[in-house]
Amino acid sequence: MSLIEEIDFGTPASKSTTMVTLTIDGNEVTVPEGTSIMRAAMDAGHQIPKLCATDMVDAFGSCRLCVVEIEGRAGTPASCTTPVMNGLVVHTQSERLKKLRKGVMELYISDHPLDCLTCGANGDCELQDMAGAVGLREVRYGYEGENHVFAKTNGEINAAWMPKDESNPYFTYDPSKCIVCSRCVRACEEVQGTFALTISGRGFDSRVSPGMSESFLGSECVSCGACVQACPTATLTEKSVIEIGQPEHSVVTTCAYCGVGCAFKAEMRGEEVVRMVPYKDGKANRGHSCVKGRFAWGYTNHKERILKPMIRERIQDPWREVSWDEAFSFAAAKMRGIQQKYGRDAIGGITSSRCTNEETYLVQKLIRAGFGNNNVDTCARVCHSPTGYGLATTFGTSAGTQDFDSVEDTDVVVIIGANPASAHPVFASRLKKRLRQGAKLIVIDPRRTEMVDSPHVKALHLPLMPGTNVAVMTALAHVIVTEGLVNEAFVRERCDWSEFEEWAAFVARPNNSPEATAILTGVDPKALREAARLYATGGNGAIYYGLGVTEHSQGSTTVIAIANLAMATGNIGRPGVGVNPLRGQNNVQGSCDMGSFPHELPGYRHIAGDAVREQFEAMWDVKLNPEPGLRIPNMFDAAIEGTFMGLYVQGEDILQSDPNTTHVVAALSAMECVIVHDLFLNETANYAHVFLPGSSFLEKDGTFTNAERRIQRVRKVMSPKNGMADWEVTIALAKAMGFEMNYSHPSEIMDEIAALTPTFAGVSYAKLDELGSVQWPCNDKAPEGTPVMHIDGFVRGKGKFVVTEYVATDERTGPRFPLLLTTGRILSQYNVGAQTRRTENVVWHAEDRLEIHPHDAEQRGVRDGDWVRLTSRAGETTLRAEITDRVSPGVVYTTFHHPDTQANVITTDYSDWATNCPEYKVTAVQISPSNGPSDWQKSYDAQARQSRRIVPAEAAE
Repeated sequence: MSLIEEIDFGTPASKSTTMVTLTIDGNEVTVPEGTSIMRAAMDAGHQIPKLCATDMVDAFGSCRLCVVEIEGRAGTPASCTTPVMNGLVVHTQSERLKKLRKGVMELYISDHPLDCLTCGANGDCELQDMAGAVGLREVRYGYEGENHVFAKTNGEINAAWMPKDESNPYFTYDPSKCIVCSRCVRACEEVQGTFALTISGRGFDSRVSPGMSESFLGSECVSCGACVQACPTATLTEKSVIEIGQPEHSVVTTCAYCGVGCAFKAEMRGEEVVRMVPYKDGKANRGHSCVKGRFAWGYTNHKERILKPMIRERIQDPWREVSWDEAFSFAAAKMRGIQQKYGRDAIGGITSSRCTNEETYLVQKLIRAGFGNNNVDTCARVCHSPTGYGLATTFGTSAGTQDFDSVEDTDVVVIIGANPASAHPVFASRLKKRLRQGAKLIVIDPRRTEMVDSPHVKALHLPLMPGTNVAVMTALAHVIVTEGLVNEAFVRERCDWSEFEEWAAFVARPNNSPEATAILTGVDPKALREAARLYATGGNGAIYYGLGVTEHSQGSTTVIAIANLAMATGNIGRPGVGVNPLRGQNNVQGSCDMGSFPHELPGYRHIAGDAVREQFEAMWDVKLNPEPGLRIPNMFDAAIEGTFMGLYVQGEDILQSDPNTTHVVAALSAMECVIVHDLFLNETANYAHVFLPGSSFLEKDGTFTNAERRIQRVRKVMSPKNGMADWEVTIALAKAMGFEMNYSHPSEIMDEIAALTPTFAGVSYAKLDELGSVQWPCNDKAPEGTPVMHIDGFVRGKGKFVVTEYVATDERTGPRFPLLLTTGRILSQYNVGAQTRRTENVVWHAEDRLEIHPHDAEQRGVRDGDWVRLTSRAGETTLRAEITDRVSPGVVYTTFHHPDTQANVITTDYSDWATNCPEYKVTAVQISPSNGPSDWQKSYDAQARQSRRIVPAEAAE
């Protein structure tokens, strides 16, 4: 193995379809119009020296190292900023050019430290490479006079020198090595869109400055790593590279955080990760990253990671470390005993949205074929199950319609119930770039998120009251229908016209107008009408939504309403449009695809269907139960009733992530065997009897499927620290249960998936290695996948319009609970925080805080930073207050990343009418000053401490 080298063409590719032919160093080159001479030369195999140019940002032309000669033109223009033209004759090397380039390099080197042998970038320094490329052998200019290199000059303090900025936990900034090429500044602006960096000063005083001469940590920098990636010297360097050294080989894999699915090069020394570098050929991220994927992988080596299996008879007992064989035997005996005592349906399992497709497939197979029932569910139950129901009902598929590249063709973007800047930051960067180019943005959210007002982007914000999504979507449809903005030709051709007429008559009712619904939604009718007209008439309109849509009692209804709106305006079936759910976890789409719901086999085919079920029975050599099994909430209720007593949980922390924590605790406490399969002793493990240590994404092979249906390889870069990959653990548990599954590699599991699942029929590891990734459906009709769905028609045939009546949630405010709590995520943390809390990301978010409007805070005597008691009908907790006008009066907001807070002790059992997805986003609460943790938090902490005691293996013997 060796390092995967990616070509830097110097400037971005042109999208023009018009071709231009020119001659470079005697060779004819044909490239798209708008291509730079530098890129054209690289296409022809001629590398022109450069320092300020890189193909991740637009040309700048400041270093003057890339000068060329063009016949018939005076001077030596910069090749990065000079576009090609038909008939040009270009020379990239001559005596004149050699002299100019050496002179430029001498000037750079004359104000640069010459500590190359001990420099962190030694072996990976473009300045060093260019010095060699231009043949620099001496520097005529010394360090006498002004310089940025030394703290003292001639014994005097050097005012031009600046010390290293070590404030960021992941990288250093050494101003003495900066050549002011502006690549980092431009990457921050053009790629990330944060505009956190600038060049302060002029001439010799120029330097890179985070914000107003702040530290990197204290500035608006979001630590995405784009600046580090762009830097051609050691000015910005990963601390891991400084500590470990340069990597010697790399492997392309897929990030295990959010649903964007960024491709990375894991750059290694032996089995040690040196750094994660975003892969330019990754079709989801196009070479960009966020702080989590780029830097927050240290949890894989965290001291709290459990590497040995453990068992115990009672949850009050300490854990006892045992061998794998003993753990499997113990778990199997427990589960078989429960079935003998309570019946076949008394056990079940929960698949993981963080594990691979192959591992998820095996867990549901174990439950259906090994346990003999369909009691399988997944975390999508509590996040995007309404997406599956709503889009399957209207379009015929349970997934988004577009690829992420589609946003580049969008004219109007509607974001509802999502905050991509925090939860899907790499996609947000691509979106913001399109918005800076002129696309319009509508944000429908109770909170003024980062997307509403970012640099050079101002959104039309509709701040609705939590729980009124359906009323707002119906009011938007009212405007489109009553003002004649429907794309009638599309609807007549592609949709059921009679169903449309029924829907149109419903939304046109006066009680669905923006003015009539304003009393419910709190949205200004004029702003809502403006948004409706913009979406319907502004060109390509795309809707992106998140958990703020699905986690409601009418989550499925809102998804249907969104689909109705897209069909009515013809915004389906081409680039730049569509309905796009932003999936929260790395493989939540895949976990659904793999048959993790109790009523569906892989590929979203109902378990009751005889023909489908017979295919699986033939492949698995077992008779399957045709009855759908229990959903997660049903499992909890049945456990408390005493009829569901055993649970296998792979890679999910249901105690922290599911609603009404008190109810979950009661359910887990009632079970006789809970098997937790994870990296850490998570909160669910407090009530477990068996702990099977898991493997991280760096330690196994497999695939993830991201939010755009993109199937990508996960590649093993190191041996599993626990000794077994997760797929091997599940196979061994199945064997102990008496059900044999024989696979020697995950590729064989994917082959079985492809044989049984029509949308995956063309997927194989060989194809993924060849193409990099594919988007399902991938089959004979679409052998290289399907980036955009429903181009010629909907999967279900005709698009289905469904009437979406607004029904208020049963969770109401009143004198005791006058405020509405809604929840969400923050950039630096991920989901329940099990991974990110065990990295340096805690420097940005050490605790969950409660956002409260100044008016509501003043009424309750709450000051910024005060401890407050957050109380609902379900429970109470305490946390610190953050006073802000990001939330409206009457609305409070918090995150759920820290178990110390246990925000879900507040949320209730109300759920979506179709899928049982919990209503996390609407909880009536009261806020009052507090002196510290609640009684519930104290008792919970005491139980957790007792539960996490471990008897070392030596003592156990």
